[in-house]
Amino acid sequence: MASHRRPKQPSRTRVTVLTTAAAAAVALSAQAANAAPSQKPGKDEVKAKVDKLYEQAEQATEKYNGAKEKQQKLQKEISAIQDGVARGQQELNKLRDGLGSMASAQYRSGGLDASVQLFLSSDPDDFLDKASTLDQLSGQQVSALKKIQAKQRTLAQQRAEATEKLKDLASTRTELGHKKQEMQGKLAEAQKLLNTLTAKEKSALADEQHRASRSATERVQLGNENSASGRAAAAFAAAQTQLGKPYFRGATGTASYDCSGLTSWAYAQASVHIPRTSEEQAGIGTRLTRSQLQVGDLVFFFNDLHHVGLYAGNGQILHAPRTGTVVRYESMDTIGGPFMFGVRV
Repeated sequence: MASHRRPKQPSRTRVTVLTTAAAAAVALSAQAANAAPSQKPGKDEVKAKVDKLYEQAEQATEKYNGAKEKQQKLQKEISAIQDGVARGQQELNKLRDGLGSMASAQYRSGGLDASVQLFLSSDPDDFLDKASTLDQLSGQQVSALKKIQAKQRTLAQQRAEATEKLKDLASTRTELGHKKQEMQGKLAEAQKLLNTLTAKEKSALADEQHRASRSATERVQLGNENSASGRAAAAFAAAQTQLGKPYFRGATGTASYDCSGLTSWAYAQASVHIPRTSEEQAGIGTRLTRSQLQVGDLVFFFNDLHHVGLYAGNGQILHAPRTGTVVRYESMDTIGGPFMFGVRV
């Protein structure tokens, strides 16, 4: 006969442990569900983070502009040196040909002088170092050899200079790549944050910017006792024609601008050449305090001077702010960084 055993009942301890674990899991799930909505940053928090990222992108942009300017300058210098070397080599070849003609004439008239044989078979520098040999040369030969020696030294110096500049150019190109990558990274991060906003939140941010821009425009239109004059007036008038043009990193007009691209373009319209980057522009002209500013003066912001605009009067500036904006008027107090000083070109 088969025996029937009653199934073993779970111990009270095991039941308690399982019950406790299940309760904890339910509690954690509830906490996670409640916490999820609060993790999404609000409109103001997103704006603050995006503004910071745009500031960092603009810093990288100005460094990029400086490296690009240096690259173009180096390329021109290297090209000029290489052209000089090519011309110098042609002159050197002519000098050597001339000395060779002297040697041929001497040979035809009664044999090749031993001193000329020495020159033709060795370096002129080594030849000229042998002072005793010079006594055997004609004055014309000495003059020709000295010209060759001087030309060789010049060419050696130019080639060495070109080599150093080529190294500098390679380093500058590497820096350009890094700064471009940094810019793109900051802008991508900013866009990712903006994408977390709802359509309503995006619309509210756009309205805030529009109201601020309209207020700044109205203050400029009220007039200003410190009006522009001369070339500053011409530069400011030129910049006003670009209102509404989009910001784009590295741009110098006229389809788009970055901050220093706008100021350098505006002054160029007044027949005044100023440097390309904001940091370089800060080093020209006369420095001014806020109370000394006149319309058309350059105004600089942030400790590293990575942002520049044109003073528009009544505490407003005309500038190309950052990615996603256009050339516009804005209060000096809402730039996002401290006003450092002005410069009168």
